[in-house]
Amino acid sequence: MNPTYTAVATSSGRDARAVTSDGRLDLALAPPKEMGGTGEGTNPEQLFAAGWAACFSTTMGLIGESRGIDTKDVAVTAEVSLVPNGAGYALAATLRVEMPDHLDDPARRQLLDATHRACPYSTATRGNLPVTLLIE
Repeated sequence: MNPTYTAVATSSGRDARAVTSDGRLDLALAPPKEMGGTGEGTNPEQLFAAGWAACFSTTMGLIGESRGIDTKDVAVTAEVSLVPNGAGYALAATLRVEMPDHLDDPARRQLLDATHRACPYSTATRGNLPVTLLIE
């Protein structure tokens, strides 16, 4: 495999820092209050949600462009949840996608499904966690 780009980040846990090799990301991590933490830093689920939302909307834009569909008004909200599973936690996700008004429902669904098939985050998680896709 010959990667086009590789991101490198280092952290020593949920109550530490996360730093990328180029220094562009350097932030405090903290468990959320819901898990007994201070909530005074970001957490891995927030970072994952932000990355997935950005990747999904970018992928939808590329697919839309290839199909002659204007996707400039697309907004993706990713919700990444920690769900107790008996051995600790598992992830679950919901992607809420605001779609262009000029598309009818079948066209929206086709664009959403094609994006979910192609998005690198979606393909990496496929079969590993439940994902709900919602058109809003």
